[in-house]
Amino acid sequence: MTRDHLINFDLSIGKYSSFIDNIIYLAKQKSSSNVCVANVHMFVEAYRDEDFSEVIRKADIVTPDGKPLTWGMRLLYGIRQERVAGSDILPDLIKKSEEQGLSAFFYGGSQEMLNETENFLRKNHPGFKLAGLYSPPFRALTETENQDVINRINESDADIVMVVLGCPKQEKWMASMKGKINAVMIGIGGALPLLIGMQRRAPRWMQNMGMEWIFRLAIEPRRLFKRYAVTNPIFVYVMFREYLRLKFQRKNQLT
Repeated sequence: MTRDHLINFDLSIGKYSSFIDNIIYLAKQKSSSNVCVANVHMFVEAYRDEDFSEVIRKADIVTPDGKPLTWGMRLLYGIRQERVAGSDILPDLIKKSEEQGLSAFFYGGSQEMLNETENFLRKNHPGFKLAGLYSPPFRALTETENQDVINRINESDADIVMVVLGCPKQEKWMASMKGKINAVMIGIGGALPLLIGMQRRAPRWMQNMGMEWIFRLAIEPRRLFKRYAVTNPIFVYVMFREYLRLKFQRKNQLT
């Protein structure tokens, strides 16, 4: 896919449908590849950590999930890019996979969440090929355990691996598994509990106004307050600084 950037953060650009088509293409090719679903949190993590920024740069696809990212591209560079949210990608990928006979493995999340996921798929997508589900322990895996995970996923013959570890853990995990897992991996993070009904999604008007984070904060204040209190101000600061830099640069070019 075509790539552009928001300051030093790489993003794939194009119509929403092209993202789904490209992920399905990678799945059919059994390509060992990774898809990052980027929001403000991921942008700030990459801004503060060069190693993580490199992980994003090397990803095969980076979708502009967060509405503020699309606003930033338009404000700074005049690029009109629609939002490509994980909460929309996940149900569409499941539907497409069911239609085209592709299978998926779910890696990460609690066992309770994975049980609910299996029940949801059996009820709502009876033709969907579930290759497997695995909830890893909440600690770093040993080399032997990592190899067991690789073997389990490859032996399942999954075409897509849905990774539910949260940012930045899932992006780092996918990067470490490129060339080892024979499938396209996509970090779906918080999209899964929304899909299966364990959490509620913000109303459409809040999504369109880039206020979905307020809705999520109201639901999970303890978990999300520190993240938003840090990442949102940093994002605004970085965008404003870049806006002023470009404004002065263009002004100097005219004089």
